[in-house]
Amino acid sequence: MHYLLATWDGGGTVPIDFGIARRLIARGHSVTVIGDPTLEAEAARSDAEFVPWRLAPHRATASIEDDLLKDWEVVDNPWKLFKRISERLITGPAALFATETAEELDRRPADVALVDGAILGPMVATEARGVPTVGIVPGIYIIPAEGMPPFGLGLTPARTALGRARDRALNASIKAAWRTGLPALNEARAAHGLAPLSDPWDQLRSCESVVIPTARAFDFPATLPGNAHYVGPMLDDPVYAAVPSPIDDQPDDPRPLVVVGVSGSHVKGQDAMLRRVAAALATLPVRGLVCTGPYVDPADVPGADNVTVVRSAPHSEVFPLASVVITHGGHGTIIKALALGKPVLCLPGIRDQKDNAVRMTERGAGLRLKPSAEPARIAEAVRRLLTEPHFAWAAEELGARIRAEVDDDRLVSLLEQPASRRHVA
Repeated sequence: MHYLLATWDGGGTVPIDFGIARRLIARGHSVTVIGDPTLEAEAARSDAEFVPWRLAPHRATASIEDDLLKDWEVVDNPWKLFKRISERLITGPAALFATETAEELDRRPADVALVDGAILGPMVATEARGVPTVGIVPGIYIIPAEGMPPFGLGLTPARTALGRARDRALNASIKAAWRTGLPALNEARAAHGLAPLSDPWDQLRSCESVVIPTARAFDFPATLPGNAHYVGPMLDDPVYAAVPSPIDDQPDDPRPLVVVGVSGSHVKGQDAMLRRVAAALATLPVRGLVCTGPYVDPADVPGADNVTVVRSAPHSEVFPLASVVITHGGHGTIIKALALGKPVLCLPGIRDQKDNAVRMTERGAGLRLKPSAEPARIAEAVRRLLTEPHFAWAAEELGARIRAEVDDDRLVSLLEQPASRRHVA
């Protein structure tokens, strides 16, 4: 069977979306990826056919100037952030995404479409063409749902009447922000002969199924639509981390290893944060490995005798050796660390990072600081994670529950169902 995967260069979304493609290809299916030109190498690594977005918004290069969202400019105002993401990606360019998706379906028809949940435009085209569609929510469930704290604020679940009133008020405000993108989405739907929607997220909810590649044990409990399925985390390394490990797996040095992994997207101030983290580790009796990611030059982060600074390292090789992981709180980094039972120090900033961090701290598996935290505070947090055993115990308990949900066969079988039903029909 042939699948069309419509995606975008969203940092942590990339390993998940392409991990799905690789699993389908390993099962004997074919996949065409339509996405940003910057994703071509990832598609080649996955043995998928690649078609770049031409008219729809896309990253042409990895430079900061080509970043679609520049959401670091509005990170301190969640409502402006939602509006910007909606206008620039989710709904604003829906007509362009729909047009190019329809053209690709004309060129090579697909049995099933897989669409990243951050771009609703391709779903318009697949709905209009009658192509079974699976939406991908690459991380925690971000769509407003009963019992789920409002997205983007790092809130815990409401446990009192006052807390539930808080959530209702915040969700109403957030829904109003999302609805500013509704006219553009409905315009695209009208152009493809579809009826208007009253909520932009109904486009995603109407998919044949919605897969959530994280662990139910990690996300907060909530009442989700019947077509939404937790399928377990995908622990693949991103393509930029496909390099030899800089760490000896049997070192003579007995000091604990602390690994730092940060965003695959540009985040304002990430270079300064990494410098503070490296300075903190330099004061501790540890071995530090700081991975700067693709957007920070390792030369801009001074190391020390006990702190090695590299652009990237394979998480699958260095995380098992770590005693503590420090991260910005992106879903991919935090779920890999927790799946291995490693306590985590989060310094969250944008998008879902605060929400990921609170899911970890609520389970007692680590600590959270502001990304502006000074080296002394970072050092103290690392010291606590290394010396207070309850953090490691909680991380291992949560990690065991996360590992129990890793099930590639369940994911692929779920993705095969829409195509199978179509062929039977």
